[in-house]
Amino acid sequence: MREQSGRSLIEIIGVLAISGIMISAVFSMYQSISNRKKRMIASENLQEIASKTKTLLEYSGYRNVSVDFLVEAGALNNTKSPIGSSDWSVTSSTDGSEFSINLNNLTYEECTYFTTKKLDWVNRISVNGYENNAASFCLKTGENKLSFFVK
Repeated sequence: MREQSGRSLIEIIGVLAISGIMISAVFSMYQSISNRKKRMIASENLQEIASKTKTLLEYSGYRNVSVDFLVEAGALNNTKSPIGSSDWSVTSSTDGSEFSINLNNLTYEECTYFTTKKLDWVNRISVNGYENNAASFCLKTGENKLSFFVK
């Protein structure tokens, strides 16, 4: 009788199953790293927007700031939001002592990232209209409104 060499069907299915698990783990890790990088870049962009807005308000004396005004003044390249939906705004207080960068439709993960990360350029943060213990007001629905207040 001749001996047969090779793998059985069960062994091949086992190898495919292990390969599938490894591929899904790698994809998940890639997604996590990609999201972290996206948030870090957005954080840097927000800090730059805050710095340019603050400088512009200090030197121009103009009090009615907006995204369009910042683009016209050369402080921003375009009206694209750093993160979240394209519906975002920059508003100043009536006396010009403070302004806010308002982002809409942030995911739960983005909301918790920005509310738990120490941002030196931010004086206070509001999530969905709440300032105290802001991170606890992040909604899991992905419809979070975040406002960064800068003096």
